[in-house]
Amino acid sequence: MTWFLGEFYPSFWWIPATVLAAALAIKLPTIIRFRGDPLLLAVGGLLLLALAVFVFVAPSTIAWVNRVTGVPNISAPWVYSLLTAFCASCLLLIIAWRGGPADRSAATRRAIRWVVGAYSGVIVALWVLFALADVPEERLRDLDTHYATTPFMREQILLYLLAHTTAVLITSNLIRNWVRADGLDAWLRGGLKFLGAGYAMNLLFDAAKLTAVVARWTGHDLDRLNTDVAPPVACLSAVLIAVGFILPHAGQYLHERWRLRAAHRELGPLYALMRQAGGRRDPFAPFAGPELRLTRRETFIRDALLPLARVLDEDLRHRSYDAARALGHPPERARALAAAVAIADAVHARRRHPGDTGRSADAPDTAALLREIGAVSRALRRPETLRAVRARAGAQDGGIRLAEGTGSG
Repeated sequence: MTWFLGEFYPSFWWIPATVLAAALAIKLPTIIRFRGDPLLLAVGGLLLLALAVFVFVAPSTIAWVNRVTGVPNISAPWVYSLLTAFCASCLLLIIAWRGGPADRSAATRRAIRWVVGAYSGVIVALWVLFALADVPEERLRDLDTHYATTPFMREQILLYLLAHTTAVLITSNLIRNWVRADGLDAWLRGGLKFLGAGYAMNLLFDAAKLTAVVARWTGHDLDRLNTDVAPPVACLSAVLIAVGFILPHAGQYLHERWRLRAAHRELGPLYALMRQAGGRRDPFAPFAGPELRLTRRETFIRDALLPLARVLDEDLRHRSYDAARALGHPPERARALAAAVAIADAVHARRRHPGDTGRSADAPDTAALLREIGAVSRALRRPETLRAVRARAGAQDGGIRLAEGTGSG
């Protein structure tokens, strides 16, 4: 295990950095579009801070910062400050996220002021302690344990670990209480569970670091906890937290795309039937989004349905409704089946007599018909049911071939 980590340590920290960068890239379009939303800005800031932590904690970056500034180990207070700011951002985001953007209660404002004040003070203290410490030997991997007994550096290390542990404990408790609440969206609940797992891993990170540091204080050597255990735990924690922030947004996005595509496929049979009525195929647009494709199909169907109202047999529609009810179908399903039978009959009549402009005796309810195109299209997927309704209604087969799934592309 030690050999494995030693071989891959230089690139180890870039794994969570890449995941966090991907999470930020996924969120960025929404953040830009709704840049006035403080919660989205907070999520973006938090992901940016987390990304900065893993970029600057990589040994190659640590060496570069030390070399550019000319100060050995100055990366320590810089990384500790970024980590402390990340902890504060997590607390602030959970407080604001749970309360909602409209929450301006005194308790929320007091909690925000406490977090900002306390963690700003911690960051200032980290730099003061580093200025007072004597740490001339550059350490890229084991600074925490190497300088665990050095005056002022000892206090700095302990301070950032305690600040991190406190933030993780509070955030974990808030998430645990929130995930148990009723009425949460499934994607939000899933995201919170990943966040909870990520912060639980952070507690393991703190425990490994603190154990290694305390062991140095007592004259023991448990440095492997600091160099071999804490880094992979921190990486896994970052990945889980990134997934936790991505999941609610990405899940809802994918669910909405699936809903639009399902609605587009659902209208396939009715679309195919309207094309039999002489309608032209809707324009082929391979790069059109699902919203545009669904809108075009709905528009095509409604435009083709309106002229059919002239030859729609309302008497057949009423008889088909009664027949569907007699066959045991509920009212809503019976209305859709009756409309499907009447529309198929009208399409057949239009094909036999293209110039017929006569109207039925009863004015058809075209508004209701246009609203129910989804239900009518679903009814057309069951030709055997339509034949049963038609036969019960005493009508002849209109000759329209309705195969299940027709035109679903």
